[in-house]
Amino acid sequence: MSKAFTRESDTDDDEGEGAPAAAPVPGGKNYITRAGYQRLRSELLGLIDDERPKIVEIVHWAASNGDRSENGDYLYGKKRLREIDRRIRFLTRRMEIAEVVDTSLHFGGDQVFFGATVTYADHEGEETTVTILGVDEADSAQGQISWVSPVARALLKARVGDVVRLMVPGGAQDLEVLSVDYPDPAESQGL
Repeated sequence: MSKAFTRESDTDDDEGEGAPAAAPVPGGKNYITRAGYQRLRSELLGLIDDERPKIVEIVHWAASNGDRSENGDYLYGKKRLREIDRRIRFLTRRMEIAEVVDTSLHFGGDQVFFGATVTYADHEGEETTVTILGVDEADSAQGQISWVSPVARALLKARVGDVVRLMVPGGAQDLEVLSVDYPDPAESQGL
C-alpha cells in the first residue's frame, strides 16, 4: 500500500526527527533550571512566531501553482509543517509539567542538589566535573547530566568528602565528591 493511504498513528506523532523521545521522569516531575526553561520557551516561540508562518506561506504559494503531486516545495513544506507541529506539541507538554528550580539557593553549600556542578574522582583517581540539570536541558558533550542519570542519582545529597557507590554493568564503583559549586545568585538574577 502506498504511504499516501496510510494514517499516521498517535504514537508516531511525538517521535522522530522533530522531537526527541521524552525521557521517563520519576514521579512525573520535570525539574529544569530557569535558563533551561527560557531556552525551551524561546524555541517554542520561534517555531510559532517565525518558522511556522514562513512554511505556511511557502506551502500556500506552492499549492497555488497547481499540480501538488510533483510539487517539491509543497511536499517538503507539508512535511516540515508536520515536524514543526510535532515539536510544538512536545515542547508545550514538557513546559506544562516543568518545575523551574532556582539553583542559586544552594550557593555556597557543600551538598549536591539539582543544579550543582560537581567534581568527583573515581577509583583510579581520575577527576570528572559534571553539572546536574533537567532531562530537557542536559548535554553530555558539555559535561551536563540529567538528574535522573545513574551518576547524578548516586551523587545527589552527598557532601564534599563523601564517597558514594555507583552501580555500573561491571559492578560497583566508588566516587569521591571533591567539590560542589552552584551559580552565584547575583548572576542568576539577570536571567
